[in-house]
Amino acid sequence: MNNKPKYHLFKNTKYALDGLVHALKTESSFRLELFFAFFIIGMIIYIDTSITNKLILFVTGILVLIVELINSAIENVVDLVTKDIKPLAKSAKDIGSAAVMFSIILHICCWIVILVF
Repeated sequence: MNNKPKYHLFKNTKYALDGLVHALKTESSFRLELFFAFFIIGMIIYIDTSITNKLILFVTGILVLIVELINSAIENVVDLVTKDIKPLAKSAKDIGSAAVMFSIILHICCWIVILVF
């Protein structure tokens, strides 16, 4: 079975936007992280540091959102496959959450290094 549609720039962009809208409607963690991202971007603009440091903070902030979207996709697929509590399903969800945690830690560490050192 092949569910992969033929590549089309506008349709694929619509699919991506549909995914973003779905995440905004259903994923509270993503909404919270996006809310903080707006404040973080404002702080990045106003801090007195080099453009390279600002770019590092911006990229690691966006990385948190990207990893959260991937984690949400993993959780949706696991929920689609099984509603039962199974060790591998729990492990997949927990590993996705760990990836989000590490991306947040990376972002915080970048802030600390840039502001303190």
